[in-house]
Amino acid sequence: MFKKLFPVVMISLLSACVTSPTGRSQFVFMPEAKIDQMGLQAFDNLKKQKPVSKNSQYNKEAHCIANAITKTTGGSWEVVVFEDKTPNAFALPGNKIGIHTGMLALVDNPDQLAAVIGHEVGHVLAKHSNERASQEMAVSEGMSIIQAVSSPQSALGKSALGLLGVGAQYGILMPYSRVHESEADMIGVDLMAKAGFDPKQSIGLWQKMEQASQGKQPLEFMSTHPSHATRIQDLERHMPQALSLFQQAKAAGKQPHCN
Repeated sequence: MFKKLFPVVMISLLSACVTSPTGRSQFVFMPEAKIDQMGLQAFDNLKKQKPVSKNSQYNKEAHCIANAITKTTGGSWEVVVFEDKTPNAFALPGNKIGIHTGMLALVDNPDQLAAVIGHEVGHVLAKHSNERASQEMAVSEGMSIIQAVSSPQSALGKSALGLLGVGAQYGILMPYSRVHESEADMIGVDLMAKAGFDPKQSIGLWQKMEQASQGKQPLEFMSTHPSHATRIQDLERHMPQALSLFQQAKAAGKQPHCN
């Protein structure tokens, strides 16, 4: 029996090894259709739990920026502004983008918000949710992640939402999360540049986030996110490539007016 199953197992493991948009090797085992289903369910739950903003200025700006960025990626994306004072945003599998009013109040200009949205869309394009879920399934066979999403208030549900990128996750998958965040930064700054937004504003964004945290951010080795200083250094190293994409976008007439 083992001899018969071994080739099947090996084929499954080999097919689970894919490459991210930045060239990083990934273990992606879950079917994309199921991951998208999780994203759709999670987003529907969030819309029921969180009040949706009626601020016309915020909605217009958020949709303008998100549409410009997702035009470079293709597909139809739903964008919702949530009435929430925390400076946060997220994108989920199934092409869903959520932005808190607190983030819109924090940023200085559309380019900084483009950096945020580009980063979150980068998570989706790089299949980070699938990678997290695949890793979790590999280390915790008994966890029914898809079922857990339907009960977001439960401990299991909160863990599942964390795998999708809604909330911080600590524990065995923590180092991978820092890799995901750094990778999404690089993908995101390229996306915003291709859409015609100034990639230099991504550095301004994280400087602003550092000020907003007022020294309350956990030490990098205790956090799922890179430190703001590390983010800024990595973006500075990547900036020549992003600026080249920005110049190409401007030459092609891409000048989003999202004020």
